[in-house]
Amino acid sequence: MSRLDLDSKHEFDQNVQETRIPPAKMKLVKQEILHKTGEGFAIMKPEEPEDMWHAYNLIRPNDLLRASAVRKVITESAGSGSRSNERVHTTLTIRVTKLDFDPQAGQLHVSGRVAEENPIVKLGGYHTLDLELQRNFTLEKSEGWDSVAIATLKEACDNDAKAQLWAVIMKEGLANICLVTDHQTILRQKIEYSLPRKRAGSTDHEKSMQKFFHTTYDSLLRHIDLANPKPLLLASPAFTAGQFQQYIKAQAAISTDKRVKDLLPKITVAQSASGHLHSLNEVLSSPAVTNKLSDTKFARETQLVDKFFELMRHEDNRAWYGPRESEKAVEQGAVGKGGGVLLISNGLFRSQDVGVRDRWVRCVDSVREQGGEVRVLSSMHESGRRLESLGGVAVILTYPMEDLDELGEGEVEEEQPESEDEHEHGANGHSHGVEGRRDHEEDIDFL
Repeated sequence: MSRLDLDSKHEFDQNVQETRIPPAKMKLVKQEILHKTGEGFAIMKPEEPEDMWHAYNLIRPNDLLRASAVRKVITESAGSGSRSNERVHTTLTIRVTKLDFDPQAGQLHVSGRVAEENPIVKLGGYHTLDLELQRNFTLEKSEGWDSVAIATLKEACDNDAKAQLWAVIMKEGLANICLVTDHQTILRQKIEYSLPRKRAGSTDHEKSMQKFFHTTYDSLLRHIDLANPKPLLLASPAFTAGQFQQYIKAQAAISTDKRVKDLLPKITVAQSASGHLHSLNEVLSSPAVTNKLSDTKFARETQLVDKFFELMRHEDNRAWYGPRESEKAVEQGAVGKGGGVLLISNGLFRSQDVGVRDRWVRCVDSVREQGGEVRVLSSMHESGRRLESLGGVAVILTYPMEDLDELGEGEVEEEQPESEDEHEHGANGHSHGVEGRRDHEEDIDFL
């Protein structure tokens, strides 16, 4: 394919509009957590909106949170009695009471009572901390860091595990370059290009499409790591994605960078309902796509959820869902080595009830001790939303079991756990148990 010539560059720049969001990663600045008791703290610096999602999953009511804050201070002149106010930057430590997370904006607001002396804020007064990108915050767990909290912290700061695949959802004149992680789909760049209509005897439309492909290709290469390329999904209605794949192949053939050729086997082309971002979830849940992307974490989770529903359709007694039924299966050792899987929503670990979190931490630890597989599914992926419709927890057993749904002696029917949408604060609070199974009181080192 021909490159953009200098004469057309000015016209191209006027027609194309690019919106970029720079990549970054959560940084673990410091941690001092004791293995045996779970006591200690972690200092983190969020560097991208997804890091606020991890912080939201880590922070719970009664935890101590220290972060920078801005307070309005009113002063009164002793002589004239005139009053003035100014905004003062300070550092506050609060005992958390409530969290408010906006996943679209990637903003996290944490409310609580001031827990340490401060010259401008009264002890015990209420304040809301707005966690900000590029600013450190310190978190100390009220009852220690349990195994799930430690795993969440490690995952949040594991930079290599963040990107699972890249996706370009497109149509003629529109391309959304997305990073799909374990927890979210993040729009990295949006490219919009004004295309002329197709006219008989004119090649203007075809030339403009080549320019559109050129800028999309260049933009994509600025984001992905060619030294260690992740799978690349191209999706569109009609033939746009396939045409873009052919453009990439042509560029790889003439490129002096041999790493571009290594990207070609990583490309998967799929059909989407539209070229807009909301079509990505449907594409990612397609078996044809997940089979080709089977080495990614989200694809593994999608396959497990699909397998669970397939077993349910065949009334196979290896598939059970619901808190009581799943817990019974774990207690009887049926979710262990040899194919046992526990599927659990991360929303259960944000429960306002201390006992609820303790219950599911114990369940997760038990499955891992038995050699089973544990998958904590994010509610911001399609597989997690499907699981939440079943009460947030399900199991695939190593062998069939019957009557798990029958009440035993002394048992009472329990209510299904509320989802985040059903309960205003259900996703915001939680306490937890102490891990307390290690032999040595030493610091946990994730770095």
